[in-house]
Amino acid sequence: MRSQVRQAWVGDAVLAVVVGVIVAVAAGLGDGGAGFVDYALIGVGSLALSAHRKAPRAVLAVSTACLLGEVVSGGASSVAAIPVVAAAHTAARAGHRGLAAAAAGVFLAGFALAGEASGDVVQRTLLLAGWFLCALVTGLADKNWQAYLRQTEQRALEAERTREEAALRRAGEERLRIARELHDSLTHSISIVKLQAGVAVHLARKRGEEIPPALLAIQEASGEAMRELRSTLTVLRTDEPTGSPALLVERARAAGLAVEMTIRGRERPLAGDLEQAAYRIVQEGLTNAARHAGAAATVTVELDYGERFLGVRVEDDGAAEAGRPPAEGTGLTGMRERVASLDGTLRAGPRAGGGFLVRAELPLVKGGSAAEEHPSESRVAAEAGQIREGA
Repeated sequence: MRSQVRQAWVGDAVLAVVVGVIVAVAAGLGDGGAGFVDYALIGVGSLALSAHRKAPRAVLAVSTACLLGEVVSGGASSVAAIPVVAAAHTAARAGHRGLAAAAAGVFLAGFALAGEASGDVVQRTLLLAGWFLCALVTGLADKNWQAYLRQTEQRALEAERTREEAALRRAGEERLRIARELHDSLTHSISIVKLQAGVAVHLARKRGEEIPPALLAIQEASGEAMRELRSTLTVLRTDEPTGSPALLVERARAAGLAVEMTIRGRERPLAGDLEQAAYRIVQEGLTNAARHAGAAATVTVELDYGERFLGVRVEDDGAAEAGRPPAEGTGLTGMRERVASLDGTLRAGPRAGGGFLVRAELPLVKGGSAAEEHPSESRVAAEAGQIREGA
């Protein structure tokens, strides 16, 4: 912005100098010549044009007074009217049409009185009146054009804001529609599965029979599926996080998974999309560890609250091998999409010493680059060498 203002001021100053040189040369080549006072008046009246953006009325007054003095002192010269015409144009463009017209009338009257009573002076006065009329009209037209451009820009901004609001409203309606479809299509089926498994377990216990492990697994999995479905429906309906990573760790421990959680930095509330992303990354990492790491595996969950980044790390020492990276499923794909939407980075893959590592860096400010310096960058670089990108 400052550079643009500076460039505009330099352009105005150059134009003022050019106008002054033209008027001074014309005065020097005139019949009576020009003295020091004439050149001084021309210089002051012309150079004042460089300030027309900040003080158009003052510029008009100075230019009119100086050039009128030069006309009275050195003789009626039509070229001397150029700075006054320019000042009248800028004043009319700024909305001071009456003042510009009055200054033009004063200058024309002085110009006519300074010349000899001849038809040539009358003709030149009428010609200058046409110049001033054009200056006033073009100044008014320029003012109206600038107002039209501002109105057009405001309408464009308003239309853009309206489009964004409409897009957000459509997105909300689509989330509600998806939530209804998921509820109608999945909740009933999962409820039946959970109910049937619960009945089977109850009957087996009533008869004193051994309960098959698969039946208990079905009962537990269906209950977990119902909880996850409710959480998903809550997210779709409210677009708010449904829990915290600490709650996920407690659930994983209750399910028999050995999980350690570490929090670095100053823990503090974050934006909703960041909290939801951290929740989902930890959830997916714990889910993968529960499925693939093995019963004896130890899982480490780490949240690193930096000044500009939130680091999320889920690591296990399970059975994954660096030479056999797993095929990326919907879970990892979803994590990558979620992290990418926040301008973050995600590294996920087997560790060199065995096990699996998920590492995400989420900028605390939207639009920040995750490639910038981060307090834990050295550790992240070391981890990057332990995993294979794209796993």
